Amino acid sequence: MRYSREHKQETHDRIVKKASVRLREKGAHGIGVADLMKEAGLTHGGFYAHFDSREALVIEAFAYAMDRSMEHWRKQSDQVAPEKQLSQIVETYLSALHRDNPGHGCSIPALGAEIARESPKTRKAFAGKLDEMIETMADCIPGQPRKAARKQAIATLATMAGTMLLARIAGTSELSDEVLKAGKDSALDGARREPTKPAKKPREKQN
Repeated sequence: MRYSREHKQETHDRIVKKASVRLREKGAHGIGVADLMKEAGLTHGGFYAHFDSREALVIEAFAYAMDRSMEHWRKQSDQVAPEKQLSQIVETYLSALHRDNPGHGCSIPALGAEIARESPKTRKAFAGKLDEMIETMADCIPGQPRKAARKQAIATLATMAGTMLLARIAGTSELSDEVLKAGKDSALDGARREPTKPAKKPREKQN
């Protein structure tokens, strides 16, 4: 039976969506193609009708996950005043809910260490999405020159992702809660810092 182009695209998207969840839960090498296809309700044999390789699926799956994270950040930031947008992102990211649901959370703490060991093609694709995430976060930092906002966004994202990774290592324990709180306090301190005002130029002496 031949399927329409629309049906094939819908199937493709369903595989990517399912894979993005399972990869974040099990890791880039924690689940095989057969299992991923089974999750999507398809046979292993149909995989190559949609993807050239397993690597191609992994790239699409984590790109999908990172796009969803950025979409979530935009929705969160739209609910508050511009000066509170970054704090809003930090609060929702460094939460027990996010910690306990890696399959629907950020790809960086879930897959970052594994992606760093993947092929140059995979790392390049991941780095491209990482740069988009930094730019999205920088958009939520008003009152600063773009270079300064980007620098703060990088530092905040690094704090957030590192905190989430450590909190998940500690499980659902008092230590994990302590890690979450310490990381959140640090990230929020940076988010609430007053914008750096450019130095005033000295007035030129008039003759």
